[in-house]
Amino acid sequence: MQIDFQSSRLLRPARPGFIRLTLVLAFFLNLLPTSFWPWFPDWVALVIVFWSVRSPLVVGTGTAFVLGILMDVVDGSLMGQHALAYVLMSYASRVMAHRILWLPLKQQLMNILPIIFIGACLQVLVRWFAGDELASVWYFLQPMVTALLWAPATYLLMLPQFLSNDRDYERPI
Repeated sequence: MQIDFQSSRLLRPARPGFIRLTLVLAFFLNLLPTSFWPWFPDWVALVIVFWSVRSPLVVGTGTAFVLGILMDVVDGSLMGQHALAYVLMSYASRVMAHRILWLPLKQQLMNILPIIFIGACLQVLVRWFAGDELASVWYFLQPMVTALLWAPATYLLMLPQFLSNDRDYERPI
């Protein structure tokens, strides 16, 4: 299964129900008590960026804002911290979507990493402006791990689009 620009296989469109399910599952993964570990990825940010690139008409800045507010409430953090970061990550992903989709999967990572890293920096700056201390260096391990999960997330989240209902072995597509 090859997903990058060299693939000649046609994809089915992603179903909005599946997209919503992945967003809910990512939200629940962020609720795990291990989410405060520095090497634990921000699943919601990863899934928002992925669907903002792949399906921008379904997941946009409004969805990112709602999930950001929910993450602020659940984490007990400053209201709007996650929302601002997720909205800007979603917007940057939508702006760069055509470039990202044209690149091979390994090079997509190099375009996704700054988006997720700047989102983490925004969260630190919002907390700092509110009077909190600056985060340690270990905090910036989280966006690195989140970006490294781009390739497995791509394979996993695009799997339903590759499945075919009826396979015709005489057609090349």
